[in-house]
Amino acid sequence: MTLVLLGMPAVAVDIPTLYTAEVPFDREASDPRADAYDAALREILMRVSGSDVAFNTEIVEELFPNPASYVMQFRSGANDTLWVSFDGRAIEQTLRSAGQTFWGAERPLTLVWLAVDWGQGEREIVAADDPDRTQQESRSIDRNRLVRERVLDIAERRGLPLVFPLLDTTDLQMVTFTDIWGGFDEMILNASERYDANSILIGRLRPSSGQRGRWTYYFNGVESSLTGMPEAVVGQVADLLASEFAVGGDMPIETIALNVSGIVSVDAYGMVQGLLDDVALIESFMVTEVAGDRVSYRVSVHGGADRLSRALRFGGLVETESQDPLQVSSALEFYYSD
Repeated sequence: MTLVLLGMPAVAVDIPTLYTAEVPFDREASDPRADAYDAALREILMRVSGSDVAFNTEIVEELFPNPASYVMQFRSGANDTLWVSFDGRAIEQTLRSAGQTFWGAERPLTLVWLAVDWGQGEREIVAADDPDRTQQESRSIDRNRLVRERVLDIAERRGLPLVFPLLDTTDLQMVTFTDIWGGFDEMILNASERYDANSILIGRLRPSSGQRGRWTYYFNGVESSLTGMPEAVVGQVADLLASEFAVGGDMPIETIALNVSGIVSVDAYGMVQGLLDDVALIESFMVTEVAGDRVSYRVSVHGGADRLSRALRFGGLVETESQDPLQVSSALEFYYSD
């Protein structure tokens, strides 16, 4: 891994479907609904606690002996499936009480630049949508759509917000297939700024060769080299982000001072309170002082000041220097702007 000097804006994406899943509904089973609830719960656990929990039958049965008790809504889906919505707060509480890892709903947006060499001179960048093309080009549309759907399906399963570039005129003026394939990543990172994504995945595939794909991943100023098929690599990205944002069961709790300025209204105060409530790393917090537009907090957090700082930046706060240049502040300093 090497440090990347290019800075990118920090954003977070809230996943509204984190606790919903659509799974097969086998009407011939002895208890089809119970089986569907169990399968749906494992999908949810994959997103919020990872494969170590989701694939461990003993842990799942111990923590969730009755998955139905966590179900809030369900309805029939298409093609013999059942759509299930779970009580996310209750699942979080169960996992954290048992000391298991938990990853909350606010997650970095990942932008994927994927160049595919289909052979015989046919090379393309996979776009967010299929462009208008002629009848002769329909085969290209279909196979690119399949690649895109493979990536999006595993991203949804892992609860990873992920998008492809538009490949409109703006993109095509900045990035070519050769740029991606040749590893000219600085140009790609510059083109990525318009998407407000802080997690950038650049892939190079040659399906006909049988070779594993070559990927480069940029997040939080660090470059990582990955290899493998799209499904495996997206899973690795999810694991990397979970290691950054998930709360581990054995992670110690530290008390940290936090100052947030720019709070000039009751609405702004409420927004900051809500943001702190939503940060999974934060165990608890309390207001210690209000001075002008600045509110000071005492925060009990898992993982220390650095992880809290990154989580707050992804939540939308702007990290600043201490307002008093003559005083070295021991508190984290942030600014709220609506």
